[in-house]
Amino acid sequence: MMLIPRAQLALLSAAVLLATPAHVTHADERDSARPLEMVIVTARRIEQTANDVGMDIQAFTGAQLERLRIDSVESLAMVVPSFNVSRSYQGTPVYTLRGVGFNTINLSATSTVGTYVDEVAYPYPLMNAGPVFDMQRVEVLKGPQGTLFGRNTTAGLINLVTNKPSEELQGMLRAEVGNFDTVNVEGMLSGPLSDDLSARLSLRSENAGEGWQESNSSGDKLGEVDRQGLRAALAFTPGDRLAIDLAYNGWRNDSDTLVAQGTGLSVSTADSPFNAPGLADYLAANAPDDAQQADWAPEALRSQDIGSGLGLSGDPREDSQLDAFKLRIAWELDTDLRLVSLTGYQDLQRDALVDFGGVPYEILLQDVHGSIESFSQELRVEGETERLNWLAGAYYANDDILDSNRTLLGENANVGLIRAVTVPLLDSDFNSGGYTQTEAAQAFRTFRDEAELEADSWSVFGSVTTALTEQLSLTTGLRYTEDSLDYSGCSRDFNGNMLPTVNVTLRALFFQSYGSLADEIGEGDCNTFDPDAGQFILVESDTDEDNVAWRLALDWFARPGTLLYASVAQGAKAGTTPVNAANISTQNAPVGQEQLLSYELGVKATLLDQRMQLNAAAFYYDYDDKQLSVYFADPVFTVLGRLANIPDSHAYGLDTELSWSLSRSLTAIAAATLLHTEVEDFQGIDGAGEPIDYDGAEFVYSPEVVGSLTLLYNRPLSERLGFGMQLNGRYQDDAHGDLEATGQAAIDDFAVLNAGVSLYSLDQRWELSLWARNLTDEYYWTATTQNANTWVRLPGQARTWGASFTYRFGN
Repeated sequence: MMLIPRAQLALLSAAVLLATPAHVTHADERDSARPLEMVIVTARRIEQTANDVGMDIQAFTGAQLERLRIDSVESLAMVVPSFNVSRSYQGTPVYTLRGVGFNTINLSATSTVGTYVDEVAYPYPLMNAGPVFDMQRVEVLKGPQGTLFGRNTTAGLINLVTNKPSEELQGMLRAEVGNFDTVNVEGMLSGPLSDDLSARLSLRSENAGEGWQESNSSGDKLGEVDRQGLRAALAFTPGDRLAIDLAYNGWRNDSDTLVAQGTGLSVSTADSPFNAPGLADYLAANAPDDAQQADWAPEALRSQDIGSGLGLSGDPREDSQLDAFKLRIAWELDTDLRLVSLTGYQDLQRDALVDFGGVPYEILLQDVHGSIESFSQELRVEGETERLNWLAGAYYANDDILDSNRTLLGENANVGLIRAVTVPLLDSDFNSGGYTQTEAAQAFRTFRDEAELEADSWSVFGSVTTALTEQLSLTTGLRYTEDSLDYSGCSRDFNGNMLPTVNVTLRALFFQSYGSLADEIGEGDCNTFDPDAGQFILVESDTDEDNVAWRLALDWFARPGTLLYASVAQGAKAGTTPVNAANISTQNAPVGQEQLLSYELGVKATLLDQRMQLNAAAFYYDYDDKQLSVYFADPVFTVLGRLANIPDSHAYGLDTELSWSLSRSLTAIAAATLLHTEVEDFQGIDGAGEPIDYDGAEFVYSPEVVGSLTLLYNRPLSERLGFGMQLNGRYQDDAHGDLEATGQAAIDDFAVLNAGVSLYSLDQRWELSLWARNLTDEYYWTATTQNANTWVRLPGQARTWGASFTYRFGN
């Protein structure tokens, strides 16, 4: 007998409960159901309803986002099945759309999924770590993008459109309380300052004083939240033809970092005699079966200094912030001709302590530090005639990046092995520094990985949509881009702790393997070995690439309310250079750009007098040089990690979305993604150093079946009061966190259900709501990975619930 998961059963039951009153007590409501709200989007840089754009788009109004508690980019996955958000062990988000993603820990790596706030690119995923609030709408554009928006992407983009200053005074206050000592506050004030100047100020503060992750060994908790977002905007219209918009968008995050759940030993250390005493027994006795189970190295262990190996103190916690500015100037040159200048600047600063071990041992912790200064400038001309909509422009971006971390891994089995190898070498000529056995036994506890990068990108682009007939239109778009990336980085000694290991053991091993006797290093020097130079070096590289992105699309309005479209598009993602714990320089070699060619057929049908909207898109991706983390053979360390380009791979699937106004009170939104991904003819090695054929392997974080269902219920209770209810669920099929798809890498299927009820005034002045996330307390995880000693999971959050009160004033 098939068993239905709790979340799916709850969602099915709720659907019946919501639908029944509309059928029993108001049998005529289906005949008087309201037409669906048409969402206005700017996917082509002009305002159109989403149903009139020949592209797979999911769009949500600000009101829908509030009702469904979509308050972060990550939570968009609840309503966009093709969008998957996992998390690297350093806490950087990993975005995947229709199976196309880039699984990396690095702050300095751009994503295959572009994110934009009011047209300005936020190219690095951690820039989106703040709360999402006071939104006009969010648009998710699927497939390669490059002909219209600032930077090339291979997977698609997310466009967050904020509410703008209003011409009349209005405001909002919201207070929320919930479990885990949650207290959230949100507010907004908007209105005119003069006849031609208006302003808007909005903020959100999220706080949870009790952690939701609990240590198996100590009972301590992590998961406290301390995050704030602030936005200020000015709109200046000095004349009928000129509009100037200036905005600040910023956030601060001092929350606890997510800690991992240990699930087993890595293949290379499963039988190692250097595993920490009791580690294997701990993992066997504490297999996680609940989201709140976790563990991390106790502070008493990791904070102590052991010889030159300085510890790390404090709780695993973020100390990060973003300050971003936007200036948009639009000048109406003529009735149908506009000049638009768009300037963006972001300053991201990050400090964080993360524990990646998943066990109460010093397996792998990192003190992460980084910064990104990103500047962009776009200048474009837009125009339209009776039969044409067109634009042409140029774009420039510059990013200055520091990406570094200090690692602590004193009880890692691999460190124990290196220390054991060092001891007999202390009596050899390699120990010219006279290191003692005590120093060797305390060495290799801590080191630093560090890189400085400067990225430049410039492009010219254009797009034309031509009305061939009243029903048929053709869109052509083209962008030429040149990207450059300058890199300088290495792994470094920290406080002299790596000196016995590097100057004795590694020099001996590299001499044996390569025949080169490297010079000794000093405190703070690079310890990344270059086989060609025969020395420990600062790795430097300069890459210059260019590409052409293009799009060709045909839209046919077969009848009023029915759009059929076909498109072919090519996008690219610039190359990158990793920041690794690099034993040899190959690990810090740059990886080239990737390109994706997309074929898509779609339909958008408005049915039942605008009470139903059916959208479907079938797609095929021909994927060249996909960027991926892989292993490679090394004569000293057997297996090391690096980035590589997979020459050929492909993906295909089907995206569907059905919105249906079932009655005047009830609206249902169902969406699903069916996906197949496959690597072609790629040979490599696995984590144990054994040859492996990846031909036919599925992409990481790419489940074959994902679906979501949203039910929105509203009805008046009296002349002044209304009642609302909403349910939102997501089901996700099995996936995996590495290309080998081993058992430890598995991500089991899961279903998550969110719910809420509300009582509100019909004049929209106030609203009282009760809400719950992960209502059934489903245990699920979104990422799996290993740290060369243990396998770990990164769990989704346990059930949260609370109440909120909202008050609005003004016009």
